[in-house]
Amino acid sequence: MEFDGTFTIEDVSAEEVWLSLSDPHMIKRSLPGCQFLTRVEDPDEVDFEALREADTDEDPPLLPDADPDVVKARGFETGQHYAALMEISVGSVNPSFRTTVTIDEWDFPAGGASGQGEASGSSFEMNSRMSITEHDDGVDIEWGAEADIFGRIAKMGQRVINPVANRVVNRFFGNMEEQLTAVADEDSDGLRDRIRGMF
Repeated sequence: MEFDGTFTIEDVSAEEVWLSLSDPHMIKRSLPGCQFLTRVEDPDEVDFEALREADTDEDPPLLPDADPDVVKARGFETGQHYAALMEISVGSVNPSFRTTVTIDEWDFPAGGASGQGEASGSSFEMNSRMSITEHDDGVDIEWGAEADIFGRIAKMGQRVINPVANRVVNRFFGNMEEQLTAVADEDSDGLRDRIRGMF
């Protein structure tokens, strides 16, 4: 299955969007159903139960409250691996996907990742990509993903899966937009100028 689209955020810079999309804590906060998103050394040796127990609900400060240099330092880099626990309702099924993701390429203003996940009776493999283009009114985020879905969820077909995928993507970018609007609204110390010069 293939999914793609463009999401536009007004009155922001490409650097602000990139810094936010590079922050694992911002992604966790913005992604519906994401219980945790944690960097791991080996994607083939992940103890999800231990990660769940170690996870706390207290995330570090995000933009605009966080220091942009701190956010940049903890951001995604090519070759890193992450583990995530995702809970997404698909029709009458409410699976908790144990997911591993590899950052295949991450270089402003474009990036890509691949991953896989499994839950009871279902699994998926995916490749995703994203690029950012700035224009006079703001930023366009072009995104796309190719996914192979197996098991119980795959049997539901694209008519069920597509609306769920669109709902998750729209809520994710909507949450990101809300946070980026806060960055624009809270610029008393030149935060936006600092971010613009980072990449």
